[in-house]
Amino acid sequence: MMLKVSELYIYPIKSLAGIPVKKAFVTSRGLGHDRRWLLVDENNCFITQREHHQMALLQVAIENDGLRVTHKVNNKSIFIPFYTPGTGHEQVMVTIWDDNCIAELVSAEADKWFTEMLGIKCRLVYMPDSTHRMVDQRYAKEDSITSFADAYPFLLVGQASLDNLNSRLTEALPMNRFRPNIVFTGGEPFGEDLYGHFTINNINFYGVKLCARCIMTTVDQDTAITGKEPLKTLAKYRFKNNKILFGQNLIHKGEGGIAVGDELIVLQKNVDERFLV
Repeated sequence: MMLKVSELYIYPIKSLAGIPVKKAFVTSRGLGHDRRWLLVDENNCFITQREHHQMALLQVAIENDGLRVTHKVNNKSIFIPFYTPGTGHEQVMVTIWDDNCIAELVSAEADKWFTEMLGIKCRLVYMPDSTHRMVDQRYAKEDSITSFADAYPFLLVGQASLDNLNSRLTEALPMNRFRPNIVFTGGEPFGEDLYGHFTINNINFYGVKLCARCIMTTVDQDTAITGKEPLKTLAKYRFKNNKILFGQNLIHKGEGGIAVGDELIVLQKNVDERFLV
């Protein structure tokens, strides 16, 4: 069965609501605008929905010359202009997982707005092109870089995998619980586990690590309310080495456009035991 890209998502500000798009440009560190902005606490450490579920209520939209962030409940919004190099923003060292990297403060106005909306002291930073954050070298040796994503520039999920999960749940869950970048149709449930090398529009992608899922998948992205699913059900049949696995982390080679409807062509399968669940 032909595999086709069915959905594309970008998440300009890490851990805020994602944006479905019909087409996107693949850059050296992921899809254009994806996770280039980050919210950090008073110690310049990254913050996410894992601890602050209310972040799901901040919806991001891309406008001609910047981002528009709107609170889904009170409808208050802020406009964040796209980054312009050489504009003198203060640089700070930020921490994301085990990485420390240079970022630039966006504005005092943004800091105040996000602090008010989330009820926690925070600041908004941006990753300039001069910052090169390496992917997790334990699984990918190709010196690939990423943005403020957890560890890799892309996450791939098959629609058949979500359909399989939903067939086991009392109430079906939407794809946004899993925050993928690329969703595809066709193939068997969890077929993406074994996609070692594939192409989309002549851009090469490589599956390097199954994605271990956390409590964020239990946060309703429309209400910020949490529950036990999908982790409770996934743990029954997608559990390995004390991790719940759903989706495949990718690195890539090449740049260019990809779009919904593009064919996904698998060239090589993963055979290592760590890809077998």
